[in-house]
Amino acid sequence: MSFFRPEARAALWRWREVLAASGLGVLGLYWVLGPGGLLVWVGWLTLALAAALAIVGVQRGRFRTGAGGPGVVLVDEGEITYMGPLTGGTVAAPDLERLTLDPGARPPHWVLEQPGQAPLFIPVNAEGSDGLFDVFAALPGLRTERMLSQLRAGGAHPVVIWERRPMRPATRSLH
Repeated sequence: MSFFRPEARAALWRWREVLAASGLGVLGLYWVLGPGGLLVWVGWLTLALAAALAIVGVQRGRFRTGAGGPGVVLVDEGEITYMGPLTGGTVAAPDLERLTLDPGARPPHWVLEQPGQAPLFIPVNAEGSDGLFDVFAALPGLRTERMLSQLRAGGAHPVVIWERRPMRPATRSLH
């Protein structure tokens, strides 16, 4: 028997890093304001660590859009595998050429393109899709905040989030 409703448990799990950062911050604040001595310096370091964890936690929480979507995503050593009810495939993260968000699809999809292969369409709410955050954040030059704002903005047309070599004229911006 659980004391939490499933919706409340899901919300707490979505923001788990932020909750851990809050607890760590309270501990650091206690050490700074409490006993004194050498523990004050450890408290300040703990507060800095809690702030960094909170920033990353907020980004991860914003990226998680829920679960229950079609298919399963597996990320293993830079290899992204999607197994869906109708399609599926694999993309190697180092070979990724372009990352696009298609908000017009139902549900919205990440489109991962690799040279010589058909694009891989992954629903944003597929089971295990929160593991894509680390892969996307490791792409050189990707602006995480812009990716998160596009994920929340919605829209009707696909948006290129990141590309290795621009396929558009230099005079045109990404949006």
